[in-house]
Amino acid sequence: MVGTIKYAEEIIQVPRGLELFTCSWVPANTEPKALVFLCHGYAMECSISMKDTAIRLAKAGYGVYGMDYEGHGKSSGLQGFVPSFERVVDDCSDHFSSICEKKENKRKLRYLLGESMGGAVLLLLHRKKPQYWDGAILVAPMCKLADDMKPPRLVVSVLSVLTLVIPTWKIVPTTDIIDIAFKLPSKREETSQVRSNPLCYKGRPRLKTAHELLNVSLDIEKNLQQVSLPFIVVHGGDDKVTDPSVSELLYKTAASSDKTFKLYPGMWHTLTSGEPVENIDIVFADIVSWLKERTEVRSSSRLEREQKGDNDAQFRVAPLGKKL
Repeated sequence: MVGTIKYAEEIIQVPRGLELFTCSWVPANTEPKALVFLCHGYAMECSISMKDTAIRLAKAGYGVYGMDYEGHGKSSGLQGFVPSFERVVDDCSDHFSSICEKKENKRKLRYLLGESMGGAVLLLLHRKKPQYWDGAILVAPMCKLADDMKPPRLVVSVLSVLTLVIPTWKIVPTTDIIDIAFKLPSKREETSQVRSNPLCYKGRPRLKTAHELLNVSLDIEKNLQQVSLPFIVVHGGDDKVTDPSVSELLYKTAASSDKTFKLYPGMWHTLTSGEPVENIDIVFADIVSWLKERTEVRSSSRLEREQKGDNDAQFRVAPLGKKL
Protein backbone atom coordinates (compact mmCIF):
# COMPACT_ATOMS: atom_id res chain seq x y z
CA MET A 1 0.00 0.00 0.00
CA VAL A 2 1.15 3.54 -0.85
CA GLY A 3 -1.33 5.68 1.07
CA THR A 4 -4.68 4.98 -0.59
CA ILE A 5 -3.01 3.32 -3.57
CA LYS A 6 -2.44 -0.42 -3.96
CA TYR A 7 0.86 -1.14 -5.72
CA ALA A 8 1.66 -4.55 -7.21
CA GLU A 9 4.44 -6.17 -9.24
CA GLU A 10 4.44 -9.27 -11.44
CA ILE A 11 6.89 -11.02 -13.74
CA ILE A 12 5.40 -12.36 -16.98
CA GLN A 13 7.01 -14.63 -19.56
CA VAL A 14 6.84 -14.04 -23.30
CA PRO A 15 7.06 -16.84 -25.92
CA ARG A 16 10.65 -16.03 -26.91
CA GLY A 17 11.81 -16.93 -23.39
CA LEU A 18 12.22 -13.50 -21.79
CA GLU A 19 10.83 -12.45 -18.42
CA LEU A 20 9.27 -8.99 -18.39
CA PHE A 21 8.57 -6.91 -15.30
CA THR A 22 5.09 -5.39 -14.88
CA CYS A 23 3.58 -3.19 -12.18
CA SER A 24 0.33 -1.43 -11.31
CA TRP A 25 -1.09 1.33 -9.11
CA VAL A 26 -4.82 1.02 -8.38
CA PRO A 27 -7.09 2.95 -5.98
CA ALA A 28 -7.46 0.74 -2.90
CA ASN A 29 -10.99 1.66 -1.83
CA THR A 30 -12.80 2.54 -5.06
CA GLU A 31 -13.33 1.04 -8.48
CA PRO A 32 -11.01 2.68 -11.07
CA LYS A 33 -12.75 5.23 -13.28
CA ALA A 34 -10.72 4.04 -16.29
CA LEU A 35 -7.43 2.35 -17.17
CA VAL A 36 -4.17 4.13 -18.05
CA PHE A 37 -1.23 2.22 -19.54
CA LEU A 38 2.28 3.66 -19.23
CA CYS A 39 4.91 3.56 -21.98
CA HIS A 40 8.25 4.67 -20.54
CA GLY A 41 11.13 6.41 -22.28
CA TYR A 42 14.43 5.12 -23.61
CA ALA A 43 16.83 3.71 -20.94
CA MET A 44 14.19 4.28 -18.24
CA GLU A 45 11.59 2.03 -16.57
CA CYS A 46 8.20 2.23 -14.90
CA SER A 47 8.44 1.41 -11.21
CA ILE A 48 10.77 4.32 -10.33
CA SER A 49 11.00 6.81 -13.20
CA MET A 50 7.22 6.90 -13.78
CA LYS A 51 6.13 6.29 -10.19
CA ASP A 52 5.13 9.91 -9.51
CA THR A 53 3.07 10.02 -12.71
CA ALA A 54 1.34 6.76 -11.78
CA ILE A 55 0.57 7.85 -8.21
CA ARG A 56 -0.88 11.18 -9.36
CA LEU A 57 -3.19 9.40 -11.80
CA ALA A 58 -4.16 6.68 -9.30
CA LYS A 59 -5.02 9.37 -6.72
CA ALA A 60 -7.24 10.93 -9.39
CA GLY A 61 -9.12 7.61 -9.55
CA TYR A 62 -7.48 5.71 -12.43
CA GLY A 63 -6.02 2.22 -12.55
CA VAL A 64 -2.46 2.58 -13.86
CA TYR A 65 -0.37 -0.21 -15.41
CA GLY A 66 3.18 -0.33 -16.72
CA MET A 67 5.75 -2.72 -18.12
CA ASP A 68 9.54 -2.51 -18.52
CA TYR A 69 10.54 -3.20 -22.12
CA GLU A 70 13.04 -5.88 -23.07
CA GLY A 71 16.50 -4.73 -21.96
CA HIS A 72 15.04 -2.09 -19.65
CA GLY A 73 14.49 -1.85 -15.91
CA LYS A 74 13.78 -5.17 -14.21
CA SER A 75 12.98 -7.03 -17.45
CA SER A 76 15.45 -9.52 -18.90
CA GLY A 77 17.50 -8.92 -22.03
CA LEU A 78 20.77 -7.10 -22.68
CA GLN A 79 20.51 -3.74 -20.92
CA GLY A 80 19.78 -0.82 -23.22
CA PHE A 81 19.47 -3.11 -26.25
CA VAL A 82 16.37 -2.85 -28.47
CA PRO A 83 16.86 -5.50 -31.18
CA SER A 84 13.38 -4.87 -32.57
CA PHE A 85 11.04 -1.96 -31.86
CA GLU A 86 8.21 -4.07 -33.27
CA ARG A 87 8.78 -6.64 -30.52
CA VAL A 88 8.58 -3.92 -27.87
CA VAL A 89 5.21 -2.86 -29.28
CA ASP A 90 3.98 -6.46 -29.46
CA ASP A 91 4.97 -7.12 -25.83
CA CYS A 92 3.12 -4.01 -24.64
CA SER A 93 0.09 -4.80 -26.79
CA ASP A 94 -0.20 -8.35 -25.50
CA HIS A 95 0.18 -7.40 -21.82
CA PHE A 96 -2.01 -4.30 -21.90
CA SER A 97 -4.72 -6.14 -23.85
CA SER A 98 -4.74 -9.00 -21.32
CA ILE A 99 -5.57 -6.48 -18.59
CA CYS A 100 -8.26 -4.76 -20.67
CA GLU A 101 -9.95 -8.08 -21.46
CA LYS A 102 -10.41 -9.08 -17.83
CA LYS A 103 -14.10 -9.31 -16.96
CA GLU A 104 -13.98 -6.42 -14.48
CA ASN A 105 -12.28 -4.15 -17.05
CA LYS A 106 -14.31 -4.89 -20.19
CA ARG A 107 -16.47 -1.77 -19.89
CA LYS A 108 -13.76 0.59 -18.70
CA LEU A 109 -12.20 3.19 -20.96
CA ARG A 110 -8.61 2.49 -22.04
CA TYR A 111 -5.99 5.22 -22.28
CA LEU A 112 -2.32 5.11 -23.25
CA LEU A 113 0.30 7.48 -21.80
CA GLY A 114 3.72 7.65 -23.40
CA GLU A 115 6.74 9.77 -22.51
CA SER A 116 9.50 10.53 -25.04
CA MET A 117 10.32 7.19 -26.75
CA GLY A 118 7.20 5.85 -25.04
CA GLY A 119 5.23 8.25 -27.24
CA ALA A 120 6.51 6.36 -30.27
CA VAL A 121 5.53 3.06 -28.62
CA LEU A 122 2.08 4.54 -27.97
CA LEU A 123 1.55 5.63 -31.57
CA LEU A 124 2.58 2.20 -32.88
CA LEU A 125 0.23 0.51 -30.40
CA HIS A 126 -2.54 2.64 -31.87
CA ARG A 127 -1.47 1.76 -35.41
CA LYS A 128 -1.47 -1.96 -34.50
CA LYS A 129 -5.07 -1.76 -33.18
CA PRO A 130 -6.58 1.48 -34.53
CA GLN A 131 -9.97 1.07 -32.83
CA TYR A 132 -8.91 -0.57 -29.57
CA TRP A 133 -7.75 2.42 -27.50
CA ASP A 134 -10.06 5.20 -26.29
CA GLY A 135 -7.48 7.96 -26.00
CA ALA A 136 -3.83 8.87 -25.63
CA ILE A 137 -1.64 11.22 -23.61
CA LEU A 138 1.65 12.02 -25.35
CA VAL A 139 4.29 13.67 -23.18
CA ALA A 140 7.13 15.17 -25.28
CA PRO A 141 6.70 12.26 -27.72
CA MET A 142 9.46 10.98 -29.97
CA CYS A 143 7.70 11.79 -33.24
CA LYS A 144 11.09 13.06 -34.39
CA LEU A 145 14.48 13.30 -32.71
CA ALA A 146 15.75 16.85 -32.30
CA ASP A 147 18.46 17.65 -34.86
CA ASP A 148 21.02 18.20 -32.08
CA MET A 149 20.46 14.62 -30.88
CA LYS A 150 21.15 12.98 -34.26
CA PRO A 151 24.68 12.16 -35.45
CA PRO A 152 25.76 13.71 -38.79
CA ARG A 153 24.32 12.05 -41.90
CA LEU A 154 27.65 10.50 -42.90
CA VAL A 155 28.04 8.99 -39.42
CA VAL A 156 24.49 7.59 -39.64
CA SER A 157 25.33 5.89 -42.95
CA VAL A 158 28.46 4.29 -41.49
CA LEU A 159 26.69 3.19 -38.32
CA SER A 160 23.86 1.63 -40.35
CA VAL A 161 26.37 -0.69 -42.00
CA LEU A 162 28.08 -1.50 -38.70
CA THR A 163 24.70 -2.38 -37.15
CA LEU A 164 24.72 -5.60 -39.17
CA VAL A 165 28.12 -6.59 -37.75
CA ILE A 166 28.29 -5.29 -34.18
CA PRO A 167 24.67 -4.49 -33.20
CA THR A 168 25.23 -4.36 -29.43
CA TRP A 169 28.29 -2.09 -29.39
CA LYS A 170 27.96 1.21 -27.53
CA ILE A 171 29.67 3.56 -29.98
CA VAL A 172 26.92 5.92 -31.13
CA PRO A 173 27.98 9.54 -30.41
CA THR A 174 25.24 11.52 -28.66
CA THR A 175 24.69 14.31 -26.14
CA ASP A 176 24.17 13.49 -22.45
CA ILE A 177 20.36 13.49 -22.27
CA ILE A 178 20.17 14.33 -18.56
CA ASP A 179 22.02 17.61 -19.06
CA ILE A 180 19.55 18.80 -21.70
CA ALA A 181 16.37 17.12 -20.43
CA PHE A 182 16.17 18.33 -16.82
CA LYS A 183 15.69 22.05 -16.44
CA LEU A 184 16.55 22.44 -12.75
CA PRO A 185 20.15 21.72 -11.69
CA SER A 186 18.75 20.20 -8.48
CA LYS A 187 16.69 17.77 -10.55
CA ARG A 188 19.78 16.82 -12.52
CA GLU A 189 21.59 16.14 -9.25
CA GLU A 190 18.72 13.94 -8.07
CA THR A 191 18.72 12.16 -11.39
CA SER A 192 22.47 11.66 -11.28
CA GLN A 193 21.67 8.85 -8.85
CA VAL A 194 20.07 7.10 -11.83
CA ARG A 195 23.55 6.66 -13.29
CA SER A 196 24.43 4.37 -10.38
CA ASN A 197 21.04 2.66 -10.43
CA PRO A 198 21.32 -0.74 -12.17
CA LEU A 199 17.70 -0.44 -13.36
CA CYS A 200 18.55 2.39 -15.75
CA TYR A 201 20.84 2.02 -18.74
CA LYS A 202 23.93 4.20 -18.82
CA GLY A 203 26.36 4.91 -21.59
CA ARG A 204 26.06 5.53 -25.29
CA PRO A 205 23.19 3.99 -27.26
CA ARG A 206 23.92 0.57 -28.73
CA LEU A 207 24.18 0.49 -32.52
CA LYS A 208 21.04 -1.54 -33.21
CA THR A 209 19.05 0.44 -30.62
CA ALA A 210 20.02 3.77 -32.20
CA HIS A 211 19.20 2.39 -35.65
CA GLU A 212 15.76 1.24 -34.49
CA LEU A 213 14.97 4.57 -32.79
CA LEU A 214 16.00 6.59 -35.82
CA ASN A 215 13.96 4.45 -38.24
CA VAL A 216 10.90 4.50 -36.00
CA SER A 217 11.01 8.28 -35.58
CA LEU A 218 11.26 8.72 -39.38
CA ASP A 219 8.37 6.30 -39.91
CA ILE A 220 6.14 8.05 -37.40
CA GLU A 221 6.93 11.50 -38.77
CA LYS A 222 5.84 10.35 -42.25
CA ASN A 223 2.55 8.88 -41.00
CA LEU A 224 1.22 11.41 -38.52
CA GLN A 225 -1.99 11.72 -40.52
CA GLN A 226 -2.89 8.11 -39.64
CA VAL A 227 -3.43 8.97 -35.97
CA SER A 228 -7.18 8.81 -35.42
CA LEU A 229 -7.81 8.32 -31.69
CA PRO A 230 -8.58 11.17 -29.25
CA PHE A 231 -5.35 12.57 -27.83
CA ILE A 232 -3.63 15.34 -25.93
CA VAL A 233 0.01 16.09 -26.65
CA VAL A 234 2.04 18.17 -24.16
CA HIS A 235 5.49 19.49 -24.99
CA GLY A 236 8.03 21.90 -23.56
CA GLY A 237 8.81 24.87 -25.78
CA ASP A 238 12.55 24.58 -25.08
CA ASP A 239 12.80 20.79 -25.48
CA LYS A 240 16.20 19.82 -26.95
CA VAL A 241 15.60 16.04 -26.98
CA THR A 242 12.42 15.65 -29.04
CA ASP A 243 11.13 18.25 -31.49
CA PRO A 244 8.09 20.26 -30.25
CA SER A 245 7.36 21.48 -33.79
CA VAL A 246 6.60 17.88 -34.81
CA SER A 247 4.16 17.53 -31.90
CA GLU A 248 2.41 20.61 -33.28
CA LEU A 249 2.47 19.00 -36.74
CA LEU A 250 0.89 15.87 -35.24
CA TYR A 251 -1.89 18.04 -33.82
CA LYS A 252 -2.49 19.75 -37.16
CA THR A 253 -2.34 16.72 -39.45
CA ALA A 254 -3.77 13.84 -37.38
CA ALA A 255 -7.10 12.48 -38.54
CA SER A 256 -8.47 12.64 -34.98
CA SER A 257 -11.55 14.78 -34.49
CA ASP A 258 -10.77 15.13 -30.78
CA LYS A 259 -7.22 16.45 -30.36
CA THR A 260 -5.48 18.90 -28.04
CA PHE A 261 -2.00 20.44 -28.13
CA LYS A 262 -0.39 22.13 -25.13
CA LEU A 263 2.96 23.89 -25.62
CA TYR A 264 4.62 25.17 -22.44
CA PRO A 265 7.03 28.03 -23.25
CA GLY A 266 10.32 27.79 -21.38
CA MET A 267 9.83 24.18 -20.25
CA TRP A 268 12.27 21.43 -21.18
CA HIS A 269 11.92 17.72 -22.03
CA THR A 270 11.02 16.06 -18.72
CA LEU A 271 7.71 17.81 -18.09
CA THR A 272 6.53 15.38 -15.40
CA SER A 273 9.70 15.22 -13.31
CA GLY A 274 12.43 17.69 -14.32
CA GLU A 275 10.64 21.02 -13.93
CA PRO A 276 9.89 23.15 -10.85
CA VAL A 277 6.95 21.74 -8.88
CA GLU A 278 4.62 24.53 -10.00
CA ASN A 279 5.31 23.65 -13.66
CA ILE A 280 4.77 19.94 -13.06
CA ASP A 281 1.45 20.75 -11.36
CA ILE A 282 0.35 22.74 -14.43
CA VAL A 283 1.14 19.86 -16.78
CA PHE A 284 -0.67 17.29 -14.64
CA ALA A 285 -3.66 19.60 -14.19
CA ASP A 286 -4.04 19.68 -17.98
CA ILE A 287 -3.63 15.90 -18.27
CA VAL A 288 -6.08 15.02 -15.48
CA SER A 289 -8.61 17.58 -16.75
CA TRP A 290 -8.42 16.03 -20.24
CA LEU A 291 -8.95 12.54 -18.80
CA LYS A 292 -11.79 13.66 -16.57
CA GLU A 293 -13.74 15.31 -19.39
CA ARG A 294 -13.66 12.18 -21.54
CA THR A 295 -14.13 9.65 -18.75
CA GLU A 296 -17.16 11.35 -17.23
CA VAL A 297 -18.87 11.68 -20.61
CA ARG A 298 -17.77 8.13 -21.50
CA SER A 299 -17.52 9.23 -25.12
CA SER A 300 -16.01 6.22 -26.84
CA SER A 301 -16.72 4.91 -30.32
CA ARG A 302 -15.34 1.54 -29.15
CA LEU A 303 -17.85 1.25 -26.28
CA GLU A 304 -20.65 2.29 -28.63
CA ARG A 305 -19.65 -0.41 -31.13
CA GLU A 306 -19.41 -3.05 -28.42
CA GLN A 307 -22.76 -2.03 -26.93
CA LYS A 308 -24.36 -2.22 -30.37
CA GLY A 309 -22.80 -5.65 -30.88
CA ASP A 310 -24.21 -6.86 -27.55
CA ASN A 311 -27.67 -5.56 -28.44
CA ASP A 312 -27.57 -7.13 -31.89
CA ALA A 313 -26.58 -10.45 -30.35
CA GLN A 314 -29.56 -10.32 -27.98
CA PHE A 315 -31.97 -9.69 -30.86
CA ARG A 316 -30.55 -12.69 -32.75
CA VAL A 317 -31.55 -15.09 -29.95
CA ALA A 318 -35.14 -16.32 -29.49
CA PRO A 319 -36.73 -16.43 -25.96
CA LEU A 320 -36.06 -20.19 -25.71
CA GLY A 321 -32.41 -19.73 -26.63
CA LYS A 322 -32.80 -20.87 -30.24
CA LYS A 323 -31.10 -18.80 -32.91
CA LEU A 324 -33.52 -17.00 -35.24
